[in-house]
Amino acid sequence: MQQTESTTHFGFQDVPYGDKQMLVDSVFRSVARRYDLMNDLMSGGLHRAWKAAMIGALNPPRGTQRFQLLDMAGGTGDIAFRAAEAAGDGFRATVCDINADMLAVGRERAAKQFLGERIAFVEGNAEQLAFPDRSFDAYTIAFGIRNVPHIDGALKEAHRVLKHGGRFLCLEFSHVDVPGLDRIYDLYSFNVIPQLGRLVTGDADAYRYLVESIRKFPKPAAFADMIRAAGFARVSWQPMSGCIVTLHSGWRL
Repeated sequence: MQQTESTTHFGFQDVPYGDKQMLVDSVFRSVARRYDLMNDLMSGGLHRAWKAAMIGALNPPRGTQRFQLLDMAGGTGDIAFRAAEAAGDGFRATVCDINADMLAVGRERAAKQFLGERIAFVEGNAEQLAFPDRSFDAYTIAFGIRNVPHIDGALKEAHRVLKHGGRFLCLEFSHVDVPGLDRIYDLYSFNVIPQLGRLVTGDADAYRYLVESIRKFPKPAAFADMIRAAGFARVSWQPMSGCIVTLHSGWRL
């Protein structure tokens, strides 16, 4: 993703850096209560398999061994809940999100699932995390990093807060590489998804932005280079569903 000091992309728009976070925050504030329902509708339920693959790669300890996860941009708690279900008693997660409305949904869900003692919800910016160096065993971010104004800054912060031997996992929409499917996917994305957003959340523009932002995100090899530049080793990626999404991995060694 090419950026300048003065502007960044908001969907297909070029906007000042200072405005992008405000615009992104507005998008997610408007859809917070229906966010998980929309994920099911937009992906036909496939997001559940993609997230299951992420948790499988995370492979949190199933015993009493202490394991600290930072789930970034995970306000509604979906990844943290899945990780807690797969983990043992030593698992603890901190869900960090810049959007207070998304976090409020996550806290409510955690209380209903009696996970309040295992999962904390903290408002924060991926580019300036308020956590000490080497605090976490793993860092996950699902479908959130493309909305960060300075992606390279967020990656460096991820590296900083991970312990030696800690793992970075990023699940993000990618660029479909199957001939024929790419055209069908574009038609679906630009015509159906915004209308679903309008019907379910009353906000077509928010979902039009989300679709546009996917097209601006770097291709897997280019994003892998960004992960390496942030200091991570053993960087790899795993395309899924015809490269609709990609699971990126790196280690702090």
